[in-house]
Amino acid sequence: MIEPSEPLGKMIEHALHVLPVVLALTLPITVAGVLLLYLLRKGSLARNMTVLVFIPVAATVAGVIGVSGFMFTSTLTTMLLVCLLVALVTVPVAILLGSSIARRSVWEREARDRERAAEASRRELVAWISHDLRTPLAGYAHQIGAETKRLAGMVDDLFERSRITAGALHLTMSAVSLQDVVADALGAQLPVAERKRVKVLANAAAWPVVLGSDPELARIVRNLVSNAIRHTPPDGTVAIQVGVDGGEAVLAVDDGCGGIPENELSRVFDVAFRGTAARTPSTVRDEPASAGLGLAIAKGLVEAHSGRIDAHNHGPGCRFEVRLPLARV
Repeated sequence: MIEPSEPLGKMIEHALHVLPVVLALTLPITVAGVLLLYLLRKGSLARNMTVLVFIPVAATVAGVIGVSGFMFTSTLTTMLLVCLLVALVTVPVAILLGSSIARRSVWEREARDRERAAEASRRELVAWISHDLRTPLAGYAHQIGAETKRLAGMVDDLFERSRITAGALHLTMSAVSLQDVVADALGAQLPVAERKRVKVLANAAAWPVVLGSDPELARIVRNLVSNAIRHTPPDGTVAIQVGVDGGEAVLAVDDGCGGIPENELSRVFDVAFRGTAARTPSTVRDEPASAGLGLAIAKGLVEAHSGRIDAHNHGPGCRFEVRLPLARV
């Protein structure tokens, strides 16, 4: 009668006999797989997951073939078939899992980048307008109404600029007549122009219809006209010209600021840029708030409409020219 310990002893002896063969065949494959993963470390996650699954499968196949003595028996065939089935199941799963993890990682990274950009923009804007926010608080009682309106305008500008910077601006696009947009903007700005004795003229060779969002287009024109009134001296003129050039609508706002130095023209749309003027709000009653954001907001809104905005010296002042795509009617 065979003792129970003999089969176990034979199994251990056999395992020790084939162990060097298994290590000799599987170790190079494992090392090669690790090197391949290192070379592909900057590649796609799905590809790395696929290689990671192939390494143990290939090592297992090599070990099974080595243990069988390279004799393709029915048992070896069965084992290879099992390995093949395992590969057919695990490799697609690894590819899908890797793609899913990669997409989630990209989304999370982009979300973090947007949050950091929004936070950095908020801090920058608060730093730029800190002086503007402190000055109204030191005003007298009879100025509270005007200063409150100014602060409300600054907060509105901050919110609008933050939406643009954070990519949270969603436009409802439709066919919009520039005639209505310009009329609304002038209606809001004419009282300020009259108090400053500045003429505001509007001339149109044609009133084009553009594809855009009515509130944001009105904001663009209002910011440009407000900026022109602010920098035009009393008894000066602000001119608005509208026309069509090819497939684009053109809106130009001319002021009487005396011109902008050439080395500063490229910076007029930067946040809080005011050129060489003092960074202190005007004391003219009900004059539009100036936190240095109006032109930056106008530029962001124009670009959100797939348009372009440019500034250059023209006549006695500066011309801000906006080009927007025409609506298909």
